[in-house]
Amino acid sequence: MMMFCFTSIRSFPKLWKNNPYLGGGPGHSYNSLFLKDYYGIRNQQKLFSLKTASPQNTKAVSLLAAKARYRRKGDEGSNKVSSEFPHLFAAGAAKKRSQMNPQSKDHALPPERNIIQLPTKPLNSEQWDKLKEDFKGKADFENWIISQMIRQSSSVDVAKSLLAWVATKNNGIVSYNLLVKYLYLCVFHKQTSEVFDVYEIMKARYKSLESGGSTLLIRGLIHSDRWREALLLLEDMKKVMTPSIKNYNDCIQGALLHQDVNIAWNLYQELLGHNLIPMMETLKAFFDFGKDIKDDQYSNKLLDILLYLRNNKLYPGESFAHSIKTWFESVPGEQWKGQFTTIQKSGQCLGCGKTIESIHLSPEEYEFLKRKIMSDVIDGGDQYKKTTPQVD
Repeated sequence: MMMFCFTSIRSFPKLWKNNPYLGGGPGHSYNSLFLKDYYGIRNQQKLFSLKTASPQNTKAVSLLAAKARYRRKGDEGSNKVSSEFPHLFAAGAAKKRSQMNPQSKDHALPPERNIIQLPTKPLNSEQWDKLKEDFKGKADFENWIISQMIRQSSSVDVAKSLLAWVATKNNGIVSYNLLVKYLYLCVFHKQTSEVFDVYEIMKARYKSLESGGSTLLIRGLIHSDRWREALLLLEDMKKVMTPSIKNYNDCIQGALLHQDVNIAWNLYQELLGHNLIPMMETLKAFFDFGKDIKDDQYSNKLLDILLYLRNNKLYPGESFAHSIKTWFESVPGEQWKGQFTTIQKSGQCLGCGKTIESIHLSPEEYEFLKRKIMSDVIDGGDQYKKTTPQVD
């Protein structure tokens, strides 16, 4: 903190040198110079704010000059700041300065805030007009109010009445931003019929959708009988960008929900092909779906998921671990029995007594890795092959 103070006032030596009344020498720190300069000017104003004395009153002028010289000598002989003017960075100094320079009370008033109460039931056009009149904010009222509805998870009916009021004011037009925010509420409350309505409006009005709107529509459609339309939205997204892991997660879960296992696995492989790490929720869905299924091919794919977790050091949470345990115990013709246990520092499992594979390298593995790095990376054959412009 002290270093900051010193650094922040290093631009003041010029002010010091240009002031003939403040004395001082090169031994003073910039911090001290700044304080003396600041309060010295104030003292000068206090001492010399009298009218010019008449030539006949030379004795009074000499007395004032002597007092000024005495004050300068006192300042030069002491590094302490007068208690009348506390240290500029001392505790409470800001409050004292504000008392010395009182400002208008109008500037101290806090900014006026919106005190609008969000409606809990649908409003008619007149009620929305009145609410907008009471709005004191600078933001757009319609976007502000629906954003507050999202924060408080208001009902879809209230938001729908807002959109109806906006449509009457704009010749039946509702902005894309309002539609997307309304869609968010519909998806959150699982109002599938409303999701369909918004989807039809967007398809009719816009040739393409941005990723936020497509993501909401995918999530809103996967639980319905129109879930395959979510796959079409995913394909449209692929034309301009790589879909997110959430997009893939929603489509995979929708496919499993509607018993289309092949599409789910294809989407999973596509997800890995983009070097994206699947959500644990996605992997859990595969294990939940595989419960009580006698299918060696499906079982092998689940074992591949477990190997993927091991090789990438991904650790399932408790809920996912329960799904893995339940699947193993449900495999027809097998006698798996799982239990939750703890591992000792030695790596031994208290449940089965076996030693768990360590994540640390053994001395032999370390030496092998060291030799490979030295031979393949450090030496690397021709050391100048990649550093010269010569073409082979």
